[in-house]
Amino acid sequence: MPKAKKKRLPGKVAVVTGAGRGIGLAIAQALATEGCHLVLTGRTMPALEKAAAKLSKNKIRLLPKICDVRDPHSVRALATAIKKQFRRVDILINNAGIAHPNLPIAQLPYHLWKSVIDTNLTGTFLVTREMLPLIRRGGTIVNNLSIAATQVFAGSSAYNASKHGALGFTDTLREELREKGIRVIALLPGATDTDIWDTLWPKAPRKKMMSPETIAHALVAALALPENSTMEQLTITPTCGAL
Repeated sequence: MPKAKKKRLPGKVAVVTGAGRGIGLAIAQALATEGCHLVLTGRTMPALEKAAAKLSKNKIRLLPKICDVRDPHSVRALATAIKKQFRRVDILINNAGIAHPNLPIAQLPYHLWKSVIDTNLTGTFLVTREMLPLIRRGGTIVNNLSIAATQVFAGSSAYNASKHGALGFTDTLREELREKGIRVIALLPGATDTDIWDTLWPKAPRKKMMSPETIAHALVAALALPENSTMEQLTITPTCGAL
């Protein structure tokens, strides 16, 4: 029989927000394969339960938990549940995010602006703040930001603003945690074939995009680096170039 592949992250406890689909689900799958116990969060339990059932074959501990990252009370309840079951967090993946239809600023409704900012920026802050007491030296925080954190796309003002702001938050967080031995990585994927394009650009050329699995595999490789790794940003773009 072939020798079983050695797992790179055995026994680590990882929290993945927005884990029910897309990049979040792909990251959860990749982490499970490497031996991580998982906390899967999202807004709908059926998607989380489906993901948990699929990942259970890896013989890991799983906690699917509804969490609205926009709501401080919901995020605090998540932290309480994690502390009760796992006592700690080794890897935090702030992945939950939404987009809005392509609209110029003059036509963008306030409720769309607020929803995107609350989810992509404030949600990252709230989850991080509540998880920090559970993260020990050697832990890692990954914020999924998109290349929209460093580039500007007309018609995507709220999305651009949320990701630019989240990059500033990430860079600040890294400086604050450096002496505590906690790594902070900004994940900047290019166009990836997920459901977010149904909102952002329904006619986007999906065949030219990367798969969520491509992002997940690259991230897991980064997470498996030694704890003293100096990696701060992980930018992943399609080999075929821009869309």
